Amino acid sequence: MKKSRYLYPTDYMADPSAHVFENKIYIYPSHDRESGIAENDNGDHFDMQDYHVFSLEDVQAEVVDHGKVLAVKDIPWSGRQLWDSDVTEKDGRYYMYFSMKDKNDIFRIGVAVADRPYGPFIPQSNPIKGSYSIDPCAFKDQDGSYYLYFGGIWGGQLQFYRNNKIVVPNELPQDNDAALSPKVVKLAADMLEFSEQPRDLVILDKNGQSLKQGDSEKRFLRHLGCINTKTNIIFLIQQATVTLSAMP
Repeated sequence: MKKSRYLYPTDYMADPSAHVFENKIYIYPSHDRESGIAENDNGDHFDMQDYHVFSLEDVQAEVVDHGKVLAVKDIPWSGRQLWDSDVTEKDGRYYMYFSMKDKNDIFRIGVAVADRPYGPFIPQSNPIKGSYSIDPCAFKDQDGSYYLYFGGIWGGQLQFYRNNKIVVPNELPQDNDAALSPKVVKLAADMLEFSEQPRDLVILDKNGQSLKQGDSEKRFLRHLGCINTKTNIIFLIQQATVTLSAMP
């Protein structure tokens, strides 16, 4: 590809994750819309209602829109706002991990399952136990284990949690304290629940020190992606690229 192009210029799509399944490129974006809701720090105006799936035979090919594959109204525990999602495959089944507010307006992570990469995706009756915040990213390790990475502050509500529990008052750390970290958790064998408590994914600066709350030019990291190069795991983060030599 010699120059960039709009893949789907006729609608609002954001937060894409891309995978190769069945020898095609599949793209899983969030689906934004003109909600008419006033903009605020909680992101209430990002009132996404559904997900579409796109595929391409190769990077030069025309984009195929497979249509709506999951909607708020389809999810038994739904409140509002379908934000970022990701999809992974295990044993011929496809698992979509998505972030959405429940009926108490708390962001949770849910999972929906399909037999094909283009869906439709059938949601579980409840969110994943112990899940919270937004922007899930699924990762398969070389030993066949699967992990989920997630977390976003402000509208994503990560700032409300300490040790995986909501705390009161919901105060941000002081400038000299460690910044809030994204989370990593190993998935259960059935891919539908966590097999452990989420852990901090600590990001270090060039001197090997964890980022501080006062490092405001560095710590606003969003939309995590993972690539396994066999010798390293590369985490692709909006505003930064971080390489770790250790497995999760």
